[in-house]
Amino acid sequence: MLSKRCALTGAVILAACLATPLSPAAADPAPQSASPAPPAMIDALERDLGLSESQVVTRLANEERAAAVETSLTAQLGTSFGGAWLNDDASKLMVATTDPAATAAIEAQGAQPVVVTRSLTQLNSIMQRLDQAPRRARAAAALWFVDVTTNSVAVQAPTLAAAEALAAAAGVDRSAVSVSATAERPTTFINIIGGAAFYIGSSRCSVGFSVTRGSTPGFVTAGHCGRAGSRTTNPTGTFQGSSFPGNDYAWVAAPGNTVTPYVRGSGGANVTVRGSTQAAVGASICRSGSTTGWRCGLIRQHNASVTYPQGTVSGLTRTSACAEPGDSGGSFISGSQAQGTTSGGSGNCSIGGTTYHQPVNEALSVYGLTLTTG
Repeated sequence: MLSKRCALTGAVILAACLATPLSPAAADPAPQSASPAPPAMIDALERDLGLSESQVVTRLANEERAAAVETSLTAQLGTSFGGAWLNDDASKLMVATTDPAATAAIEAQGAQPVVVTRSLTQLNSIMQRLDQAPRRARAAAALWFVDVTTNSVAVQAPTLAAAEALAAAAGVDRSAVSVSATAERPTTFINIIGGAAFYIGSSRCSVGFSVTRGSTPGFVTAGHCGRAGSRTTNPTGTFQGSSFPGNDYAWVAAPGNTVTPYVRGSGGANVTVRGSTQAAVGASICRSGSTTGWRCGLIRQHNASVTYPQGTVSGLTRTSACAEPGDSGGSFISGSQAQGTTSGGSGNCSIGGTTYHQPVNEALSVYGLTLTTG
């Protein structure tokens, strides 16, 4: 009997596991990833996305290629770029543009063009207006985000009236905004309980990613976990910078500790961080935290703003990966690419939930940090 992974080396499926090898006419070669995924990530994606092993391997390879194509077309299309997203099984990348003449360039890179009314720059401008709306209007809404799949900005609140009120207070083009009622009630995932990870007094949060600033080792985490000057234990360190609300990022200097390029995956196995290229909407994503461990889902939207009891946080990524109190600050990773640190969400890992992360590249840029990679 061949073991489950006798033929799996990273993202390459070898014929050794097949009783009768497939001929070239029987099936196309499975896509292969340049950054092989560890078995722990494959196991978690199987569990949380309901996929087979081969489907996970194919999906990860497709997502890796899609990220490269999106980066290339973002630069090539310039101001006409309207965003990009993957279809449900990640087999196709859709790329939006306001310029009908640009469709050939999109098709040339294997993506499907979608001609839209608004560019991503225009959608982000609407988001900025919403982010700058009066505090009272923002406090009554649950979240708002750029939805590239509909070429609009969505505003969600406990009631339709509250969502409408935010759009009106921001003075945005109503035709570019969709409003809806939602049961989501975002809260941060900090928790005052014992456990692993790191502590700020009696509060517990989770390490995001190892970083350095010059020769000083440390890590990034959520801004709501501590303020500048706050002391941490396990590991011992000091918050050097923190932003919350508005943003939700922070970095902790931890002299005397050793930085590593790892995120703890399923069963405690390590996942190696290779970089921090942002994954596309629709891509799979996994998060690691000190309460619920390794959990996976899909990226739903980038550039979401959510209203927590403490205030509004903007520029978050919304995902279907679950999390719970104590997971705050923990790692979000897609394939081998660091994505962000856990901010908050709704629901839990028993009944499912929505979780938001603060993109890691913003924190790296703001504080002049270098991500530790392997």
